[in-house]
Amino acid sequence: MAPSVLIVDDDPLIRELLQSYLEQEGYSVRCASTAEQAEACLEEHPVDLVMLDIRLPGKDGLTLTRELRVRSEVGIILITGRNDEIDRIVGLECGADDYLSKPFNPRELISRAKNLIRRVRHSQQPAGLAPAGQLRQFDDWTLDVDRRRLIAPDGGETLLTHGEFQLLSVFLRNAGHTLSRDQLMDQIRNREWLPNDRSIDVLVGRLRRKLDDDPANPRLIITIHGTGYLFGAPVSGRP
Repeated sequence: MAPSVLIVDDDPLIRELLQSYLEQEGYSVRCASTAEQAEACLEEHPVDLVMLDIRLPGKDGLTLTRELRVRSEVGIILITGRNDEIDRIVGLECGADDYLSKPFNPRELISRAKNLIRRVRHSQQPAGLAPAGQLRQFDDWTLDVDRRRLIAPDGGETLLTHGEFQLLSVFLRNAGHTLSRDQLMDQIRNREWLPNDRSIDVLVGRLRRKLDDDPANPRLIITIHGTGYLFGAPVSGRP
């Protein structure tokens, strides 16, 4: 089945441009100009990925992101202006998986959509379909790699967003080693970024909350002041 995408933007030129890029790659694309139209569309036509502008008329993109994340595992990529750093940070805190800045690079757009949809579809597989050996254990927690779920010591499960999963995976692969923000950004975003970009700090904060890791005295994701972060727990299992 062709990957499905919903584009939500009040600018018809942006909608047409994104739709053209995606349809050329074989994606099934629907469009909406408001959050309300997007919600109605999603009720009738569930999709793998939502690409939405932060600055929508009426209900804005950040509010829609927060509401979608509460009830859905759909992939979410925010569309932002080049200088909308604060909105990008808030969007990640609301549960967005990634963001794209205008103007778009078509290759980057397709690459990010493809990678996120693959992760979303893997996470929706029934537990019994996950290959053996795809569990990583640390400090009584377990990361189910294929399903992108974090299993707590009491057995409860939490879905990780794409960005959270990528960051935790990097930490687990490099447990015991200090990683700078530059190194983390390179590994999870694979893009050029500005020195003041706080995306990594936002994702670390979200991961700490899901891991019950006290930010004032963290045991798992430890801040190395002036440098970056270190994952402080031993890790077992194969990546």
